[in-house]
Amino acid sequence: MNNLTSYDRVKAALEHKESDRVPFDLGSAAVTGINVHALYSLRRYLGLSEKVTVKDKITQIGNIEEDLIETLRIDVKGVSPTSSAIKGLSEEPGVENGYDRIIDEWGMGWRMPVSNGHYYDLYKSPLASAQTIADIEKYPWPNALDIARYVNLKEKADHIFYTEKKAYFLERMSSGMWEHAMWMRGYEQFFVDMMMNQGIVQAIMEKILEVNMQYWERALAAVEENVLVISMADDLGAQNSLLVSLETYKEQIWPFHKRLIDFVKSKAKSKVYIFFHNDGAVMETFPLLIEAGVDIMNPFQVNCSGMDTKKFKKEFGKDLTIWGGSCDNQVIMPFGTPQQVRDETKRRIEDLAPGGGFIFAPIHVIQNGVPPENIMAWWETLQEYGKY
Repeated sequence: MNNLTSYDRVKAALEHKESDRVPFDLGSAAVTGINVHALYSLRRYLGLSEKVTVKDKITQIGNIEEDLIETLRIDVKGVSPTSSAIKGLSEEPGVENGYDRIIDEWGMGWRMPVSNGHYYDLYKSPLASAQTIADIEKYPWPNALDIARYVNLKEKADHIFYTEKKAYFLERMSSGMWEHAMWMRGYEQFFVDMMMNQGIVQAIMEKILEVNMQYWERALAAVEENVLVISMADDLGAQNSLLVSLETYKEQIWPFHKRLIDFVKSKAKSKVYIFFHNDGAVMETFPLLIEAGVDIMNPFQVNCSGMDTKKFKKEFGKDLTIWGGSCDNQVIMPFGTPQQVRDETKRRIEDLAPGGGFIFAPIHVIQNGVPPENIMAWWETLQEYGKY
């Protein structure tokens, strides 16, 4: 056990085995990261360099540098595609009415308040006025095969795997297919379409699926056999319920999830584990996601309705790994005392760690305003109670 590498530790957890300790992730993925302001405060608290850089502009998460990786004994790193060399629809229009604005390569508009902004919110849905399937077909979709996306992808992956002996998380090119489709169409119109114009829904989803398949085939060919974790997502839940009925999800959205997962697993050169980011009160989606081929659920929001860690471990713990689930991030992490953080975190470790199948990570992004004392209480509790 003393000679286990980070890769060994993560692989054991994904195989639902106990190793020396519960693996730890902070920042390998956009959805397990930390806001740049919270990261600055944490680095300052730890006496590290206070220089912080932005990893993702829209979410405003920071880059986790090597000194923090070593200090906190982080077991996972991320490998992400680079930006396309084809400008396409992307632009940065600048500031207007107090907001800084970005148009991404899909044509979606994002904005953040210049004063005290935390992250960028969607403000422009480029397919809002589409009337026909032909409108969807002729839209200038991103080119997933642009070789610029894959420059040095293998070199980064090989260095993490062979030299650093860590697991890496291969990032996706876009958000979840359903979520992405809603962003491009606009939430209200898309929900209406799901009831009244399913042809438009299916057409948009098919195009996003096509782009995703092209990306994953090229990315998997680039990194070859050493990838362990594949990133996917779709937020299916709100705080207290699913966003649509389970029946509607199964009929209209689930087939796309299964097709993409089947495709990825068929193209991978070795066994890969599908990490599926799925916010909210989503416990009832787990059987369908298991059937679709999902291996890992993230973030497991413990403060949403029905998201009971003990119940999860009993019913789904043999089939799914939880990547997250470590401490309530809406109330206790930002507003609780360090002791409350310790008590909450200890309870989640006790529920989720036995038998493996648990990667300790934040429940989504650690946001601006979370005290560094609470972050360290959370981490220190893992060091004390996360040993096997």
